[in-house]
Amino acid sequence: MRHLFLNGPVQNGPFTFATRPGKAVGIRLAAALNAILGLPPAPHLWNTVTLAGDLRHRQAEDPMIPRQRFEADLIADKYTSGQPPVGGILTDTDAEVSNLALEMIENNLRAGTLAISRETVPTCQACGHMTGSGGHPCNACGSTDTEDRTGLHLVTELAKDRPVLDRSDIHASHRQQPKHLQHTAANVAQRLILSRTRDHGIDLSPLGLNGLVLDPRVGIHATVLAAARLHKADTAVMTITENAANHIAAHGQHFRQHDGIRLQYTLHGHLPYDHAASLQPLYEAYRAAQEIKDGFDEWFLPLLSLRAKTGTRLDQLPAFFKHYMRAHLAQPAEADESLLDAVRHSISVGGTEWITDKQALANVMATHRRVSAVTAEI
Repeated sequence: MRHLFLNGPVQNGPFTFATRPGKAVGIRLAAALNAILGLPPAPHLWNTVTLAGDLRHRQAEDPMIPRQRFEADLIADKYTSGQPPVGGILTDTDAEVSNLALEMIENNLRAGTLAISRETVPTCQACGHMTGSGGHPCNACGSTDTEDRTGLHLVTELAKDRPVLDRSDIHASHRQQPKHLQHTAANVAQRLILSRTRDHGIDLSPLGLNGLVLDPRVGIHATVLAAARLHKADTAVMTITENAANHIAAHGQHFRQHDGIRLQYTLHGHLPYDHAASLQPLYEAYRAAQEIKDGFDEWFLPLLSLRAKTGTRLDQLPAFFKHYMRAHLAQPAEADESLLDAVRHSISVGGTEWITDKQALANVMATHRRVSAVTAEI
């Protein structure tokens, strides 16, 4: 299996996909692309290593619930079906992820791209949480008393022989390379601390860093690679917004390749999921059944976000719905295998032109008659 699309791990929080459908775009996009390529369902990936999660757990009605169970219950509530996704769920602290992350860290330590060194960092006097500079209250406990503390940390420096992001890191055609992102992703400190103070995370005590966990921006990359390794993929393609990629790219520079598996990013834009009222007249004009509406919302719009990387405007939706319906009505009785092969090749090289090609889209839809089925579980 050459490519496997995987969602950029969704940050766990007090929401559901029914109330925040925009949170599911990356999951739905990965599911749609994998289905077109004929691949089995991939796991849904979740980011649970957050300070907000620490605070939620401390304030829970039953603080004795183990953190892993607490996060799992919160994730389970996201799914309207009440059932876990067919491909399963993988979080950034599961054993497969933790083991892989430690493997990569050890390899990088041997290669000299990571180091364990004594660092002086601003720290909250009250709770010991690592804080940023600037004198603002501690995000973990609210105290304003900070001090510089020196201790062992996991650190890295940006590679000097290559940019933070180059073309090989982005799954996109030559014309769609995100030059702005490639520039802004490098606007970080040359030296990065990759160990953090959290209640929950990938424990770094095996490396002698007691009380510290791996920075979640690194853990996100390990999660995607772990899922790819479970599915025996050669290339893991993470669906992610440009803003999110900008936030994690530098921290993942030394964690995008391991054991013959390569990680790339594919960028998608935001979708205006508050559009139901504006499209109602069109739905009525086309006598669109619920299955058609769901296919447009949950299958086509995520695919469209791959092409509209800067985001889709509300006033663009009527034209896109008409294009979707024209393709739906133009579905052939039997899909043209040569056209499908062309679409699959385009997906494998980061092309998106087929999404706005009526004939190509119609053939894809003919192959997947129930186009919403890949995302019905959310």
